[in-house]
Amino acid sequence: MMRSFGRWLLWLLLAGLALQLFFVLRIALMVVVNPQSTAFMRSEAWRVASQSLQGDKPWRWSHQWVDADQISPQLKRAVIASEDASFTSHGGVDWKAIESAWDRNLKRQEQAEKRAEALARRQAAKPGAAGATLKATRAPKIIGGSTITQQLAKNLLLSGERNLMRKGQELLLTLTLEALLSKERILEIYLNSVEWGEGIFGAEAAAQRYFGKPAARLTAHEAARLAVMLPSPKFFESRQGSGYLAQRTGTIVARMGAVKIP
Repeated sequence: MMRSFGRWLLWLLLAGLALQLFFVLRIALMVVVNPQSTAFMRSEAWRVASQSLQGDKPWRWSHQWVDADQISPQLKRAVIASEDASFTSHGGVDWKAIESAWDRNLKRQEQAEKRAEALARRQAAKPGAAGATLKATRAPKIIGGSTITQQLAKNLLLSGERNLMRKGQELLLTLTLEALLSKERILEIYLNSVEWGEGIFGAEAAAQRYFGKPAARLTAHEAARLAVMLPSPKFFESRQGSGYLAQRTGTIVARMGAVKIP
């Protein structure tokens, strides 16, 4: 019995090592070969295609790889300013950003619990407030502290599920990306693969979709607007007149001058 268990454990270990070797070779290949798609892109393509076949939504897909010199430096500055201010200096993981995000999430959770308690007391006095109490007790939006490299690691090779094992794999892939690729290459792949709306992937597709021009010709304001969309691209795709989007765009434009691009 123990021998059989040991054999299965050995095979499991070998399979894990083989998977890590596969990931390392895939990333090493990216030094010279442009990845034509990511795991997340393929997952989204399947979802969009399924909806199209069922008649729920029309098929829409746009992605075109462009080299780093065909992407406006303004977009590079804007994305770094918005998504990962210490991109050029960290080793893949920004522990201060993760700690800060953790603190902000705890505060949000505490605020949500206080609102729920206050509305629960109000409901006891006024039964009609039940719907408001339910709304207030919904979990607050979780803020992440992921770097550009971590986001790339997740989108390139991993599934969308969230668990401790997957976060550990994300960390290993992040460190591998930083070890094998330059910061310039990491940013180039990221900007060519990140989602900018329903079926819209990469800087070139986003620039054409929202501004009718190539990514190389984006202005500072246009670049900042695209960068602000990144945490929730599908949400902002249909809310281009959002006051938050306009305000946050101005903030990112102001920060861009201090950003150094790799």
